[in-house]
Amino acid sequence: MAPHDSTVENVEPLHFPPQDNLEHTKTMNEVISNAKRGSDEEHKMTLMQGIKLYPKAVAWSVLISTCICMEGYDVCLLSNFYAFPQFNKKYGEMLPSGEYQVPAPWQAGLSNGANVGEIIGLFINGYVSERFGYRYTVMTCLTLIIAFTAIFFTAKDVIALQVAEILCGIPWGVFQTLTITYASEVCPVALRGYLTTYVNFCWGLGQVIGVGVIRSMLGRTDEWAYRIPYALQWMWPVPLLVGIAMAPESPWWLVRKGRNEDAKKSLLRLTSLNKETNFNADETIAMMVHTTALEEKITEGASYWDCFKGTDLRRTEIICMVWAIQNLSGNSFSGYSTYFLQQAGLPDSTSFDFALGQYGINMAGVFGAWFLMSLGIGRRSLYLYGLCGLCTMLFILGFLGLVPEAHRDQGSMATGCIMLVWALCYQLSVGTVCYSLVAELSTRRLQIKTVVLGRNLYNIVGIICSVLTPYMLNPGEWDWGNYAGFFWAAICFCCIVYTYFRVPEPQGRTFAELDLLFERGVSARKFASTKVDVFEESIDGSVMEKYEGEKYSEKMALEKEVAS
Repeated sequence: MAPHDSTVENVEPLHFPPQDNLEHTKTMNEVISNAKRGSDEEHKMTLMQGIKLYPKAVAWSVLISTCICMEGYDVCLLSNFYAFPQFNKKYGEMLPSGEYQVPAPWQAGLSNGANVGEIIGLFINGYVSERFGYRYTVMTCLTLIIAFTAIFFTAKDVIALQVAEILCGIPWGVFQTLTITYASEVCPVALRGYLTTYVNFCWGLGQVIGVGVIRSMLGRTDEWAYRIPYALQWMWPVPLLVGIAMAPESPWWLVRKGRNEDAKKSLLRLTSLNKETNFNADETIAMMVHTTALEEKITEGASYWDCFKGTDLRRTEIICMVWAIQNLSGNSFSGYSTYFLQQAGLPDSTSFDFALGQYGINMAGVFGAWFLMSLGIGRRSLYLYGLCGLCTMLFILGFLGLVPEAHRDQGSMATGCIMLVWALCYQLSVGTVCYSLVAELSTRRLQIKTVVLGRNLYNIVGIICSVLTPYMLNPGEWDWGNYAGFFWAAICFCCIVYTYFRVPEPQGRTFAELDLLFERGVSARKFASTKVDVFEESIDGSVMEKYEGEKYSEKMALEKEVAS
């Protein structure tokens, strides 16, 4: 469907097209009335009201998102181990200069091993979590992590490390999407942007811990210099496993399964009633039922193939590209910051100090992005202008390669400083806002599968970048050094063009409103200004049948209780 560019001036709000209308029933009218009140309350809810009403949802979301720390920790270990003398001596080869270095093919292989495992895990998650629920899926993956970490700890050669990366990548792939989905489904609109982007803070936390551990091991010359960091991966799963066993299931998932009473119980476990809000659990559940029924009508099914049909094709494309742009904007280049700074002439200890500062900025950048969002700056604006800043700094990194050899030390320090500024700009925009965009722009019925497809494209692009980057920076291969910045700057510019024309603004919209905007083909640049009304439509289908059945059961139970 072509974009309706005239909708920016629309006086009357948009409605769903006539073919989505179905005959009204008494129960359906009740659902719409309750859902409208629930939606109005969410729109009026401020950030502080949301925190006061949903403190438990915030806590549970933070707990489950912490699973991402494990992947951030290991990815940080791997990329920084390439600049770690003890690791290179154990798993690398001697260069003509007498130094040890893991060969570029094996560097690419190890990084891609984790990506391959994540791709497998992501596709598995698309089926398993929707069938068995989020909690049980996460708990199973945490158990697998405990087992697979033993392979890292006992690895005798680089082949064993490769096997460990692939196997651990499977549960990591599940965490990549399930944590975001859970965060988006347990909180109201006012908190959605903050809790979904907290996932990125967890990446930074894992990376800071990882580089801090490596920095503390630089003084060791034995095998425990790299075995201790691997062993510390066991500190994550057990406490997380205990906490998540007590967490409530996503009420949206329960509604999709027709378990509306269980969804209400779960919702009440996520909230803490207070006088500042007119919260009504029945109205919120009715809003979930209404949205799910609408999506059941406009979406034919809930398979991977359905992600490429109708309006869901556009949503899948945007989510895939928003995630791929994280790598295409130069992220893989900055991921080798320690290795890069070493090759540029900085000593080992100074290189790791810069890396620690960069990962610390990654965490602080998330809070900076929250501050910018609290000022009313939209996700689209942060993403677009952030890419412009990243592109500029990548060009600067490239031009720093022209510094004469006589001023190599000064050039190295300038490179390190620009990388730190790049990291801050990335975390204030693309690195953080991406998680909010992918969680909000997909339908509820297809969210897990759509986010899985997007994250898999991210991993595929990551594989390509993981092959190219070691060759660009390795002195035994292409040895581009700073000039790699020109390559990534050109790619980043293309990402800016795509974002301007294709990425819409979801800020302040309920899931049903986003469904309507995509259904009517509204231009990405006009999402924020278009008026919508999702409650003029009638709904039915299997979701409504289950809802009516539960209402009838409640009525009969009440009558029986009165009669007795």
